[in-house]
Amino acid sequence: MYRNFLRKIASGLLGAFLLTAHGIYAQDSRNVPIEVYLIMDGSPAIKNAGAEAVNWVCNYLVDGILRDGDRLIIWNAAERAQIVYSDTLSGAEGRENIKKTLRSLKAGGNQADFAGALRDAAQRAAARTSSRSGITYTLLISGSSSALSPALLGSGANLLRYSRIEEFPSWRALIVALDINSQVQRAASAYFSGN
Repeated sequence: MYRNFLRKIASGLLGAFLLTAHGIYAQDSRNVPIEVYLIMDGSPAIKNAGAEAVNWVCNYLVDGILRDGDRLIIWNAAERAQIVYSDTLSGAEGRENIKKTLRSLKAGGNQADFAGALRDAAQRAAARTSSRSGITYTLLISGSSSALSPALLGSGANLLRYSRIEEFPSWRALIVALDINSQVQRAASAYFSGN
């Protein structure tokens, strides 16, 4: 019963996080910079859908969510996850540099190191949350569910605990809330203590 309740709280908080995240991206309503973690599949699984996925990311994230002053970190999750871009967005030229970086990503290795990228992103999100310096938003692009399987083993499963998947014909996008676990625990504690 307690686990089901925690799942309901987590789903509610993730839903609120996603609604807030989408709501704060309206051009005239957000004045606080965010930090965005983008993890791109660098395995052969993304090869056939890579251009489609990159175009979606460019439209949804680069042209849709990001505003000047936001910080973006991109990992290429190939055999070993590595940061390929890290900068604060500034103007149209900055957007074009991001798009150029995304279009230049190449698949390498046999599998995607999502777990490594997620661990690094989670550490950054925790540091940012502990300093109360704003919101983080994590987007993971995967070419197949099997490419995600290694990330679901061991401690990696906890990193994807609060996530939402958007399915596309040959790839998927996961919106991951890396830094809401403490909010879930506080909400559960408040509920059970009657507050």
